[in-house]
Amino acid sequence: MTHMQDDQEEKKEIPETEEAVDDVVEFVFNDDGEEDVKATLKKFRKDLKDCKKEKEEYLAQLQRERADFINYKRDEETRVKDKLAYSRERLIMDFLPVLDSYDMAFANKEAWEKVDKNWRMGVEYIHQQLLKVLADYQVYPIDTKIGDAFDPNIHQSIENVTTDDKEKDHTIAQITQSGYKLADRIIRPARVNVFAYNPK
Repeated sequence: MTHMQDDQEEKKEIPETEEAVDDVVEFVFNDDGEEDVKATLKKFRKDLKDCKKEKEEYLAQLQRERADFINYKRDEETRVKDKLAYSRERLIMDFLPVLDSYDMAFANKEAWEKVDKNWRMGVEYIHQQLLKVLADYQVYPIDTKIGDAFDPNIHQSIENVTTDDKEKDHTIAQITQSGYKLADRIIRPARVNVFAYNPK
């Protein structure tokens, strides 16, 4: 092996690693080649200050993104919940005409009593089942009776019925369609005719 090859081997054995480069860069040297401690310390302080600033920026960005994600997740949950509530209410509203049909069948008591007893009991049982299923979803008929005071929050006045009895004024004369509520919210007011006092 020649002298020149030995020199090349020595150069290969001592590669300039990234750590070595970083070490050189970290320190500040004066014109004589000696380390300038004050300048190095000043540089370290500046680097530390820059790192802290950068860390705070990253932290603030991370916190913003985390807050945005939490808000997005909450909004998405609200959207899904609202969509489900809307779908449920729409389905329930589709059932109300079926209940109206039962009410119409039961309204004419004389005709209903003439229906075969076993068949009548079967229909009444199915009606009760339907009401129970709706109750499981917190759907209830609004408790409305003839003679109750008219309440615009739960009743819809369809027609006035004249009366000379002052005590009947603004009370319910007839229920033309049952009302329903979903939990505590009215989804359909009861349609009623209301007595209106008119002395002769």
